[in-house]
Amino acid sequence: MTLAKTPLHSLHLELGAKMVPFAGYDMPVQYPLGVMKEHLHTREQAGLFDVSHMGQIRLRGSDAAKALETLVPVDIIDLPVGLQRYAVFTDANGGILDDLMVARLGADELFLVVNAACKDQDLAHLRAHIGDRCEIEPLFEARALLALQGPAAVTVLARLAPEVAKMTFMQFGSARLLGVECYVSRSGYTGEDGYEISVPADKAEALARALLAEPEVQAIGLGARDSLRLEAGLCLYGHDMDTATTPIDASLAWAISKVRRADGERAGGFPGAERIFAQQREGVAAKRVGLLPQERVPVREGAEIVDADGTVIGRVSSGGFGPTLGGPVAMGYVNAAHAALDSEIWAVVRGKRVAMKVAKTPFVPQRYYRG
Repeated sequence: MTLAKTPLHSLHLELGAKMVPFAGYDMPVQYPLGVMKEHLHTREQAGLFDVSHMGQIRLRGSDAAKALETLVPVDIIDLPVGLQRYAVFTDANGGILDDLMVARLGADELFLVVNAACKDQDLAHLRAHIGDRCEIEPLFEARALLALQGPAAVTVLARLAPEVAKMTFMQFGSARLLGVECYVSRSGYTGEDGYEISVPADKAEALARALLAEPEVQAIGLGARDSLRLEAGLCLYGHDMDTATTPIDASLAWAISKVRRADGERAGGFPGAERIFAQQREGVAAKRVGLLPQERVPVREGAEIVDADGTVIGRVSSGGFGPTLGGPVAMGYVNAAHAALDSEIWAVVRGKRVAMKVAKTPFVPQRYYRG
């Protein structure tokens, strides 16, 4: 299979990146700095990530917000211009088809960022269900996406566009960077302050080079992106959630807007609403929790979780080493009876039991700028 390339592919090679297949793309997993140092640099200064493999989609039309609301449990109708929200596409059983960001560009215009591995099916899903109600424009080839993350991100980006310093977490707008009109949101996937920048594909390399020329910025690969999001307690689609899990199973009840809940003024109206509302009333059999291994043994995805008697009570959905935390960290699904904070459970790693405690997420405090 031929792997797709982002507009920054040649730059990654020039920077000495180790490339790996990811979601159908040839992507940088790390640079010569190495995953550990890349992770810590992002926490301390600013890291630049190429996330151009993600799917960018524009919806246009007076009915676009109402139409999109039929596919997600979040409030889109009242989303103000210049803000974005986290959403999930649900299926008829309440399972999660994908998670995405939805921004309002204008009164009749929405901007979506969906996961790389799901973008073709998400586009088909939108066209099948709301294609007759609004214009759906995929921007997969037209635009690249860069993420500038870390405490120095604001200082760096404000050198190119001073107005971005006034933005707060989840604000979204246009900014001219190097004379090019870009979409900028103050958000990211690391738990740090930072920005995601949608830039025309043919202008992406010049912008990336300009940002990397700043003394605070290093190029960061997928390896550190994963350890950063894991420490921040953020879900990865296809690992911590999928069609077998609902937002309630995945501990994402907050992603169901108040007005869309069972007692809200626009209750339901999205796929699987009845099952999701039933789970909110009655509880779930198993739920996603944070897990802190009590030994210095990394506990990886897929490891079985057992109780004191050795009975299987769940599985690890994401796991690895947390460089900021200085130890192993994981998330997983456990039976509701064992999901309380500080519950003592065990992961089975290469036939041996590793003691773990159910822990609160995020494992490292999030530092989003809320003004």
